[in-house]
Amino acid sequence: MMSSLDFPRYGDKQNSPFFEEFLAKLLEQRDQVGLTELIRQIDALMIAVEPGHSVPYVGELCLMTPYHYLATIESERHSTHVLRIDMNAPDVLVREVKDPNTRSIFRSLNELYPIGAHKPNARYMGEAFRVSDLGQVVELQKSRDVRFFNRDQIRKLEMPDAMAIVKPSPYTHNIVGYWERPEGEPRDYAPTRSAVREDVRRAYLEAKDAQAELGLEALLLPIDHLATRIYSQNREAAILEWLTLTSYYYWGSYDIVSQNSSTNVTKSVHHPNELECPAKVFTAANHPYFVNHLLKLPSPTEAFVRNYGPRLHHLAVAVRDGETEGKANIDYVVGTLRDCGKEFLLDVIGSKEDGLKQVFSSASEYSSLIVEYVQRFGDFQGFFTKENVAELTQAAGVEENLRALEAEVAA
Repeated sequence: MMSSLDFPRYGDKQNSPFFEEFLAKLLEQRDQVGLTELIRQIDALMIAVEPGHSVPYVGELCLMTPYHYLATIESERHSTHVLRIDMNAPDVLVREVKDPNTRSIFRSLNELYPIGAHKPNARYMGEAFRVSDLGQVVELQKSRDVRFFNRDQIRKLEMPDAMAIVKPSPYTHNIVGYWERPEGEPRDYAPTRSAVREDVRRAYLEAKDAQAELGLEALLLPIDHLATRIYSQNREAAILEWLTLTSYYYWGSYDIVSQNSSTNVTKSVHHPNELECPAKVFTAANHPYFVNHLLKLPSPTEAFVRNYGPRLHHLAVAVRDGETEGKANIDYVVGTLRDCGKEFLLDVIGSKEDGLKQVFSSASEYSSLIVEYVQRFGDFQGFFTKENVAELTQAAGVEENLRALEAEVAA
């Protein structure tokens, strides 16, 4: 039997006795009942955008990542565009609501927060996992008090019929879906309602022509990790809940003292290569907002969550190790994208000597998600250095503060 506790632990963040006790108990029980073996890799990432935003967002993703447009699924109230690299990496499902006044639980989550409410239909929704026996996974998770949408609710939400979907997390506001797909078989979300849409295809081809002309297509690799921001008091609960719902293990946590936050990493037990199943990162402040006036510490993570709500902050795209035109590949990628109008929050940080270089783009006007680029050198295995994380967090905080001020003025 696989043991989810046998992986090495990294980091310097001190967890509570509660966390350490239930981390061991939850993972041991998950292994024993067979859930770790039944739940495999992430098959799809689900992102919702405002009406009229999905076509330009597909174009943006197809320029800035290795994704390709496959087809569009049309339903009564939504268009869902399927993006794919290959069957070794997760798909991206870009979902657009047709009527801006359509009500749903996902819209309600956005409307609770001042900046989130400005784009009430736009949010990262969550992940869909491939499982080997859907009925058994659902039965086992229900026995652990996990709650699912019923079939009628899934139909009203116009989510894929074949999925069992866990209700949104109180800690991350994300959903987790399960669907049964034998290994090696294609992903087919709605075969009778899928077709290539000409306007999406045009945006896709324009993006890929530009990507090829700029020399980027061979340098961009699949998604390396997904980073969610949560309230300080929910850090440990969010990690433990994620480990309860998935087949991930706890890689470790680092304290980023200068930004009053911690970065907490989980990884798939089945796929050591993050490019096949992205790592899931949770970032939280070390202290809640109401003590900051006493501590006089920066708190960009807590401010983000208070303005946008708990949600995915960025997705990180890996850049192939090596050099192009005498520059590290990541410097070439970022410089080239800057030249064609894409904005970044800071210059590329890190070095070959550190083991990796990283950078954040500006948040997308369509999804509010940041794209991070990360290049590892040689056999570097980590996700960041403390210095890099501090600079990235600070830069993102500056942009998010400006957005908050704009929202206040608009209100």
